Amino acid sequence: MADYQAVPTGSSTQDSSRQPPVTATLVVYLLFGLAAIGGIVGHGMLVGAPLLTIIGVIAVIVAYITRSNAQGTWTASHLSWLIGTFWWSFLWNCLGWVLAVTLIGLPVALAIWVATTIWVIYRVIRGYLYFHDSKPIPAV
Repeated sequence: MADYQAVPTGSSTQDSSRQPPVTATLVVYLLFGLAAIGGIVGHGMLVGAPLLTIIGVIAVIVAYITRSNAQGTWTASHLSWLIGTFWWSFLWNCLGWVLAVTLIGLPVALAIWVATTIWVIYRVIRGYLYFHDSKPIPAV
């Protein structure tokens, strides 16, 4: 496994002496990854976004708890990225359920859930690649 170290991002507000919560951030990535895989395998992407499983909820709770320890480190952007991924996934899942209740909207709801699942997998993989290189996620 790669050796993760704090990498300064050039911001003068960061305290380079603080150690980032690398292990906790890695655990959040693993939990989100498991939630995404579990959502695909267990639900076939037909009941909503994968992060809304119990594993995804636990992951976002861990991310919120860890975020205060990550302030001023390169892992802070990762935790914000994952928290944002969860809440956007939640929003799209809710929209899918509203559409699914109307029988006419079921095909659209299924399309939203599939697209959300693909988007979540993309975000987890993209974020992890930056994490693996000990880099913050660039602002978009």
